[in-house]
Parts: sequence; structure tokens; C-alpha cells
Amino acid sequence: MSRPSEQPTLTPQFCFDQTALRGFLRLSRSSIDDSITQNLNALLTPASEGFDPSSTSSRQPPSASARPINPQSCDSFKAKVLFPSWQTRSDVLNYCAGVATSPDPDDPDSVLRQVEDAKARESVVDERLDPYSGRYFPREARTESLANLMRNERAVEKIIRSRTWALIGERCGTTRETADEALDKWRVRQSKS
Repeated sequence: MSRPSEQPTLTPQFCFDQTALRGFLRLSRSSIDDSITQNLNALLTPASEGFDPSSTSSRQPPSASARPINPQSCDSFKAKVLFPSWQTRSDVLNYCAGVATSPDPDDPDSVLRQVEDAKARESVVDERLDPYSGRYFPREARTESLANLMRNERAVEKIIRSRTWALIGERCGTTRETADEALDKWRVRQSKS
């Protein structure tokens, strides 16, 4: 069975290092969600059923996706691997979204942006001579850049979770609850224990 993703040390520096942040999210998603079929196939224990002599009567054995998975194995996988990984990614996304909405006194580009803004305000532009000279595109603060990244990553997370949950529903038995509802129930059980 796969192991859940380990939570990185949450600091503003981790969030602002978009390479490290994206790398963590990609690694977590690839080890659990992107390989969900392989993870679910690993839960099958064909030897427990014993040998079926009729299985040799056809050239192609039934595919692994056609065989149901033991419900206890599915529940164990969800509780020990899937939900903890989802929770870890949620914690990282929530923390970094909080960093993105907080003031950033340590922004190394803040002085440079202020200088560029002052130059843009002071410049005299004759748009008849050069219609494009009046354009000024201020640099984006790193908190704004982080906020945009968090919006994108939350959208990706929602898509990945719904796809993973649909595959789990197919292989482990359909459930009426959504991925978010199931994760919330797991969180409540975790808080009680």
C-alpha cells in the first residue's frame, strides 16, 4: 500500500518558493491520485480466492478493474493513505493562501516596484508621437503571484479529487457522498480520536 504524503515545514519562504511548492503538490498528486488505478489494484488479493480451474478456459482473464475490491481494504486505503494525503495538500494550500493574503514586509522587490511606479507617474508622454509609450505594466507583488498560483492549484486539486473519487466509486462500490463530504467525515472521525 502507498504511503500518505508527508507535510513539509510550512513557512512563508516555502510558499514563496513556487518551485518547491509546486514540486510538493505534484509529487503528492502523482504518488496517490495519478496512480490511483495501480494503488487500487494493489488492494486486490487474488490468492485469497484460491485457484479457479475454469480460469484457464479463456485466453484473457478478467481484468483487475472488473474484480471488486474488498470493502475493508478500500476503507483502509481511504483512511490511511488517500484522506491523509488530501488533508496534507489542503493544509498546504490553506496556509499558502493565508500567506498570500497577508502583508509582506520582507518583499525584496517592493523598493524596485516603488521606484518604477514613481518613474511612471513622472514621465511625460505624448501619445500622438508614440501611442504605446503611455502603457505601464506594474510588477506583480509576490503575494499577488502566490494568490494566483493558489487559485490555480485549488482548481487543479478539485479536478484531481473528483477524478480519483470517481475511480474509487467504480472499484470499491458507489457511494452517494462527494469527495469533499467523505473527507469532512474522515476529519470529524480524526478529531474525535
